[in-house]
Amino acid sequence: MRVRENFLVFGAPAIGEDEIAEVVDTLRSGWLGTGPKTKRFEQDFAAYKGAPAALALNSATAGLHLACRSLDLQPGDEVITTAMTFCATVNAIIHAGGTPVLADIDPVTGNFDPIDVERRITSRTRAIIAVHFAGRACDMASLCDLSFRYDLALIEDCAHAVETELDGRKAGTFGDLAVFSFYSTKNVVTGEGGMVIAKDERVLERIRVLSLHGMSRDAWKRFSAEGFKHYSVEEAGFKYNMTDMQAALGIHQLARVEENWKRRDDIWRQYQKAFADLPVGLPAADEESQRHARHLYQLRIDRARCGIERDGFLNALTERRIGAGVHYLAIPEHPYYRRTFGWDPSEWPHALRFGRETLSLPISPGMTNQDVEDVVEAVHDVMAEARKGGVADAA
Repeated sequence: MRVRENFLVFGAPAIGEDEIAEVVDTLRSGWLGTGPKTKRFEQDFAAYKGAPAALALNSATAGLHLACRSLDLQPGDEVITTAMTFCATVNAIIHAGGTPVLADIDPVTGNFDPIDVERRITSRTRAIIAVHFAGRACDMASLCDLSFRYDLALIEDCAHAVETELDGRKAGTFGDLAVFSFYSTKNVVTGEGGMVIAKDERVLERIRVLSLHGMSRDAWKRFSAEGFKHYSVEEAGFKYNMTDMQAALGIHQLARVEENWKRRDDIWRQYQKAFADLPVGLPAADEESQRHARHLYQLRIDRARCGIERDGFLNALTERRIGAGVHYLAIPEHPYYRRTFGWDPSEWPHALRFGRETLSLPISPGMTNQDVEDVVEAVHDVMAEARKGGVADAA
């Protein structure tokens, strides 16, 4: 067994000298909070998406919360989302006063099934949150149709989908609102951070007010060279604004988004070729109408075919100093949601199996060719030992 000298961190960002210089410039400017660099990042992102405006926040979780908050949900109001997502999607619904309702997924793509979404619509349903899982676009034609026919708000969770496109349109431009993530493992990185775009600029302006204590004027305008501006509190808001320190990273990360996507696409294709003959499940083939963001590259480890459980496979990769991730256990598997909503995970069989079998391999644009070769070699090595019975399942 060959082991790397250094651990290959899963999702390690590719930070260049331009980002470093921009952060240093921010420190020297004296303006560390929400200011001119945040404004520039917002404008650049809106231009990239072809949106009228964008609002930068301190996380995508904040964006999801405010997107749901903008719906003015009342007790008993329901919001449908996928059973295969990060907990932030569901928590945002709860914190905004709504009741989450989960739909099962397509077992091939990992995105939720519009047929199951429609089956779960009731007179209490107010909105749908579509999660573009791993960077693959949801069936937005069907979801837009459901939104129109049942008069529901449609929110796109684009945490994995900065570069995703469908039928020539960019992810985030189909729904009423869209939220993006710039967490450290994402395709555009600000350490922590998020962005919201909206069809209705009045909704985006309300979210802007809510993102900074509910004040009518943000800190930049109050203390800028234009002179002090008094503010009034319009709503009981939150502290969700992005800082110029974060935006300094995002400006140059966004400028290189296409270059970085090409590198991830190259790694993706190397993986697809290298693992084609192994008894593992590979990501679904690309659809001609789509552009996949290449955010997550996932293998499915079925014990009956592979001779090892997913967690045992993860542990074996870690022993070879290869970082891998799990995205995600199905939402109804988590104890809080089971206690609170009485969910039985078996109601979502596809999400349940997907969450127990998938593991995510490193696919960062900062990876070297040797890094990629090491991942490929480690996966083949683990599979060979599993076939011989030499790798133990996780306890």
